[in-house]
Amino acid sequence: MPIIPGDQPLPSRRSLRAAQQAQEEAEQIALSGEAPQSPSAQSEPQSESQPAAQPDASAVEPIREPEADSASDANLFAPSHSESDEAHTGDRAHQRAAGRTRRRAELAAEPQREKRKSRKGTWGCLIALLVIVALLAAGAFALQGPITQLINAVQGPADYAGAGEEDVIVMIHDGDTGSDVAQTLVSQDVVQSFDAFYATLLTESPEPVFQPGAYQLKTQMSSRSALDALLDSANKLEQTVQIPEGTAAADILQLMTEGTDIPLADLQAAAADIGSFGLPAEATNLEGFLFPATYTFVPGISADDALQTLVDRQFQALDAAGVAVENRWSTIVLASLIQREAGLRDDYYKVSRVFLNRNDPAQWSSGLMQSDATVAYGTGNTHLVTTTDAERADASNLYNTYVHPGLPVGPISNPGDLAIDAAIHPADGPWLFFVTVNLDSGETVFSTTLAEHEAAVVTWQDWMRANRG
Repeated sequence: MPIIPGDQPLPSRRSLRAAQQAQEEAEQIALSGEAPQSPSAQSEPQSESQPAAQPDASAVEPIREPEADSASDANLFAPSHSESDEAHTGDRAHQRAAGRTRRRAELAAEPQREKRKSRKGTWGCLIALLVIVALLAAGAFALQGPITQLINAVQGPADYAGAGEEDVIVMIHDGDTGSDVAQTLVSQDVVQSFDAFYATLLTESPEPVFQPGAYQLKTQMSSRSALDALLDSANKLEQTVQIPEGTAAADILQLMTEGTDIPLADLQAAAADIGSFGLPAEATNLEGFLFPATYTFVPGISADDALQTLVDRQFQALDAAGVAVENRWSTIVLASLIQREAGLRDDYYKVSRVFLNRNDPAQWSSGLMQSDATVAYGTGNTHLVTTTDAERADASNLYNTYVHPGLPVGPISNPGDLAIDAAIHPADGPWLFFVTVNLDSGETVFSTTLAEHEAAVVTWQDWMRANRG
């Protein structure tokens, strides 16, 4: 009979069927979890002398065999083993199938090895996370403005919630509009924002009418509380006047008539009588000698006595600062200039040094103070510190320090304690120039050379374009 390579006989069809059946049974056992059984346990034991019962040929589907093309092909598929050889081959196939099933179960029971994480994958995830965070941050920054506007639109303008903290006196002037009152309240920290108070005003019908005078309020009041307090006559302080530092004499007279029952004409007539107040010989008016403070006068006081009260209070401030009587005039002239030109507290002493350096021919040959505040005062614009080219060229203005050297011919405002102290205790330094580069914060740059000053002026101009159009 033909032999396959390796001298190994080909299995018969019966042995192949037995191996296939054993494999299927092993797979079923593996799925069900039952222990494998030997083939003998699956059938009834038979007597060795009797042959095993043969299955009914009609109940078994025949296996289609390929048609033999030749005699060799027919012999190739013919049985070549005895019945015992076939049974032995089936047992070995069954054992191999059971072994495979057992190995699969052992492999399934083993803990899976943790896959080694890829560094490349980790870095990729980290980079992606950073990109997402950056995009979120950029989006939040871009939306900050619109979100703030939306919140303000929903919540309304900023407003204090309480009834107030510290006592403060607020002056309402004759002819003040609701806008003027709102600005005054914000400047003294009575209300938190202009918009909040003005919006409260618009809810009133009819429109509120504010009476001139001094009112006792508190800092950090809600807009509603502040408005109610201003409209309550009980909060109006009779015969009380509040005079801010740096106020000009003409404006002080107006404040006094608003806070008292003294007619303006009487105050103007009394102020014209210079000789009755004990002023220095150089004085031609009361300018510089009306000390800025809050005053409460007794009812029926005369205009002369009321003004003398302010003059005496200025003499008291000069004496407390250690200013000799003969130096009152020069001290008040310089202090009034410092009061109008300086912003932040520490700058008062530097501004004082600049004007003293310019008054020294060895440091500043022209001797020109070049102060816009003095020019503005000479034109009657006592509220301004800016001037035009034509005004700075006007030699007829005796207060024009762009034309006339030295300190101005007289005081240009009424200074307080800080300005007086700066006039007699100037800071040490070589500065000859200064310019306020931020009008909101009051930041001022002091320079020694013209080049430094011109650079600071450019900074101021840039700020003005960005913030004042």
